[in-house]
Amino acid sequence: MKLREIAHSRTGDKGNISNISVIAYHADDYALLRETVTAERVKAHFAGIVHGEVVRYELPGIAALNFVLKDALGGGVTRSLALDAHGKSLSSRLLDLDIAAERGD
Repeated sequence: MKLREIAHSRTGDKGNISNISVIAYHADDYALLRETVTAERVKAHFAGIVHGEVVRYELPGIAALNFVLKDALGGGVTRSLALDAHGKSLSSRLLDLDIAAERGD
């Protein structure tokens, strides 16, 4: 299944750092997010785009994960001629991540 089936996402940016939140639609799916959406998997998923460290923060109170992707925006908004300088499309790409799950709906 794709991550987008159990979560939604939002991005932000500061300089050359992208911030991507992954928020479970249902709190019951938070454990699956924690287990399958690791910083290592996110870094591998963005290979070629993210050249720095990926740090994951857990927010169990709101069933969310927050990822900070360093050296991810081609130099930053004011230094890059990239079409998506702010990295807003990164959330869509992350939601395309395959996650293995046994869910009883």
